[in-house]
Amino acid sequence: MNIDLKKIIDVAVLTPMSYLYGAGVFIRNKMFDWKILKSVQFNVPVISVGNIAVGGTGKTPHTEYIISQLCDTYHIGMISRGYKRQTSGYVQATPYTTPFDIGDEPYQIYQKFGKSIKVAVCEKRVEGIRKLLATDPSINLILLDDAFQHRYVKPSLSIVLTEYNRPFFNDRLLPAGRLRESAQGIKDRADFIIVTKCPDDMKPVDFMLCKKQLDLYPYHKLFFSKFKYQQLSPIFRDDYTYVPSLEMLTERDTILAVTGIANPLPLIRFLKSYKATVKIMQFPDHHSFTRNDIDDIEKTFNSLEGHQKFLMTTEKDAVRIANNPYIPAAMKKHFFFQPIIVEFINKDADFNAEIKHALLEKRQ
Repeated sequence: MNIDLKKIIDVAVLTPMSYLYGAGVFIRNKMFDWKILKSVQFNVPVISVGNIAVGGTGKTPHTEYIISQLCDTYHIGMISRGYKRQTSGYVQATPYTTPFDIGDEPYQIYQKFGKSIKVAVCEKRVEGIRKLLATDPSINLILLDDAFQHRYVKPSLSIVLTEYNRPFFNDRLLPAGRLRESAQGIKDRADFIIVTKCPDDMKPVDFMLCKKQLDLYPYHKLFFSKFKYQQLSPIFRDDYTYVPSLEMLTERDTILAVTGIANPLPLIRFLKSYKATVKIMQFPDHHSFTRNDIDDIEKTFNSLEGHQKFLMTTEKDAVRIANNPYIPAAMKKHFFFQPIIVEFINKDADFNAEIKHALLEKRQ
């Protein structure tokens, strides 16, 4: 498709559809503002973590970071929709739960924090919160995953994420862009804004320019974060022989990166920063790997040349792969995932102190 045809489609089809979509979102938000549609406020504080773009801003690692900072002080209950799960209604995570029951992201969080928090999924968040509180009345903080547009719950604190390389001020409404709603939603309803996936070499002028372009109100709290990559971890712990070190790999070694997330580019760039040859197999976000998919991955892996060969994926993909019945035994010892943690990098704002202070104010 040449560039002129793309412009014609954009102007004639996508842009008008974006205006229609935006009008619908505007009317819906006004119905909540005018209390035609009702928002429920709970007696326990509720933190909403979300964004206004479709996928790829790093919600799960930031949700995990928030849990890690607050779980010693609060008894946390987390509610998610459970995107692409194979169940419906309210489902609470147990030691027997699989990613197919609650979705890969809630499952990942439950595997890490299940001893410290309660995790449940429900399409109707109000119903989910009520059932979770009825199950465990000692819960004194609710965390809502990907809920900025879910206005049936009135949060005590709303945290919105935007990606550094594709911030909302450089984007457009669906379907011409990736935005679920206009930037005015952030100005009207967000408390904390986090610019995620920032580069390591950000300079003071970069912070200032980004802050200016965000054009926030004085009362908004603005933070900048980046991902820090951890040591590789085996997906199948009973089958691996040793954990490879990316620093020790050479041009003779090969990595097959298998991803099913919205934005795999940061991981690919990270892997390619080392000497090993990197090949890529990319699948859609939240992809459920079929038998044919696994066969294709196995064939591709076996066809690769390399002194040492490894299969690598993201932590979110790993929870689905670990529970996949089609993985051949011979592949398991080669399969690793790349853990990440969140680091806040702006020196003039302490996220941990600010979120704890905000919650204390809500309790008074």
